[in-house]
Amino acid sequence: MPIPPTMDELIRDLMKRIEAGEFRPGSQIPSTQELADHYDLSLSTIHRAVARLRAQGVLVGRPGRGVFVAEPPHR
Repeated sequence: MPIPPTMDELIRDLMKRIEAGEFRPGSQIPSTQELADHYDLSLSTIHRAVARLRAQGVLVGRPGRGVFVAEPPHR
């Protein structure tokens, strides 16, 4: 059984998945529970990682709807 990733590894993997187009701008990311199950991590670790990506502007939360990949800024 593989060792679960650290929070930093989780963030890097989510960023890689976003950059690869698996999660496109404007699309909803999997639920906290789905991410916890996929990465074999606690819900609190997933919450902290998502909060960090939200603070960086990579993800945006929509109350009652979920968390989405932020649209790139318009130039």
